[in-house]
Amino acid sequence: MATLTIIPKFMSFRRKPANLLEISLSRNKYSPFGKVLVAYLCTEHKYMYDLVVLGGGSGGLAAAKEAVELGAKVAVLDYVTPTPLGTKWGLGGTCVNVGCIPKKLMHQAALLGEAIHESVAFGWQLPDPKTISIDWEALRNAVQNHVKSVNWVTRVELRNKKVEYINALGHFQDQNTIVGIMKNGDQKIITAQNVLIAVGGRPRYPDIPGAVEYGITSDDIFSLEKAPGKTLVVGAGYIGLECAGFLNGMGYDATIMVRSIVLRGFDQQMSNIVAEEMSDRGVHFIYQAKPKAIEKQADGRLLVHWVDKDGAVQQDVYDTVLFAIGRRALTKELKPENAGLMLVPESEKIKAVNEQTNVPNIFAVGDVLHKRPELTPVAIHAGKLLARRLYGGSTDQMDYANVATTVFSPLEYGCVGLSEEQAIALYGEEKLEIYHAYYKPTEFFVPQKNVKHCYVKVVALRDDDQRVLGMHFIGPSAGEVIQGFSAAIKSNLTFPILKSTVGIHPTTAEEFTRVFITKRSGMDPTPQSCCS
Repeated sequence: MATLTIIPKFMSFRRKPANLLEISLSRNKYSPFGKVLVAYLCTEHKYMYDLVVLGGGSGGLAAAKEAVELGAKVAVLDYVTPTPLGTKWGLGGTCVNVGCIPKKLMHQAALLGEAIHESVAFGWQLPDPKTISIDWEALRNAVQNHVKSVNWVTRVELRNKKVEYINALGHFQDQNTIVGIMKNGDQKIITAQNVLIAVGGRPRYPDIPGAVEYGITSDDIFSLEKAPGKTLVVGAGYIGLECAGFLNGMGYDATIMVRSIVLRGFDQQMSNIVAEEMSDRGVHFIYQAKPKAIEKQADGRLLVHWVDKDGAVQQDVYDTVLFAIGRRALTKELKPENAGLMLVPESEKIKAVNEQTNVPNIFAVGDVLHKRPELTPVAIHAGKLLARRLYGGSTDQMDYANVATTVFSPLEYGCVGLSEEQAIALYGEEKLEIYHAYYKPTEFFVPQKNVKHCYVKVVALRDDDQRVLGMHFIGPSAGEVIQGFSAAIKSNLTFPILKSTVGIHPTTAEEFTRVFITKRSGMDPTPQSCCS
């Protein structure tokens, strides 16, 4: 029987009961007409699902839940391939299990340890702080218990929202057919009108002897059975700096091996300040070096050989070697050639226009997208907007510009908009004004903490409007600070408006409202007092 449908494309509906003729007056929040008349004759669907999502991470789950709310029939396939060490986890993707959430909890653990030592200066009576140490097992269990609770809540939420969860590793048979390989090896064949790729990525290992056998990645660090001890972190991106930072804060010896530069893609002045601050705390840096081999010694420790900037081979012994050299998108595993899906050769990622790939019914969000921010909130927002366009008649597109982020280094670095280098490349140095200032957080005074790395920078145009192009902040709670200013940047903040904003005193965020010295002026950006 043919299906008769009189449904404007902007109409959304709850799941239609099979073989039912229904005429209804329904309200749709995405319809410009408010209420619309719907008449349809339901017969057997051509496909089993309206949407199949490959990947149970933040972006995929957000899209799936939004699509179901708009009446689509949705299934999510998710399967975690264990790491070489054997680490695996539950539903929720990288952020929940081995990314943002456990990272922030361990960062907080390190900050609390620092606060314990500082509290003595504020009058707290404690045992000798030098005798206080962290219990790795207790920390790991607390972090993993929280992660597992989120896994459970996620499963329950999918069930309540009628999203079908399939614990299977999916790949394309064709553009509408997905093959799911179950844990026992059985195959489950499902079909869908639309497919959303949201499989994210996994950490890379270098191609050197002993790397896979003896090294770990961020997929393993948050659930290690024993304390990591003396640790070499290979890679100086934000994951490497964050892991080395919280390990150092917990009292473990941490070394970062830097191949070229610190925090590639971020403002380099700010990046170098972060590295200098970490070095002052006791984190070791080995610059312009590459690992050559890892050997396991009789005592179980790891002998690492590396090549230094002069080509000489150096070595040292570590308890743990953590690779943070980048992530690989899990696109090849999808057998994209079966669906005619094209990948960008150099990155193996997907180039999409408004999340739509070269195959019209296949979409992608998150870390698999070429030259898009690899950030959880980006994937979530893009997934929701895509679902609304597919099933709710919305026309809202994802805006990837001016997305704020924070590096949770011991002294955090938050930023939004353009770096100084990016702004110069786009506009030319002569058209820019770079405002900057060092500042003194009030909470640093009593314990006499080092304030020399607390720094803010505002990148603005020098024209009549003086539009702000980028804001950069190094200091306590940088993520909280930069979040509010990111909304201002999205609203086309200008420097005069920033300067007319009254700050909250005494906070670190108010430093943005007080900045007035330009780099061009050559004036000293160091403050003379807390209120200068």
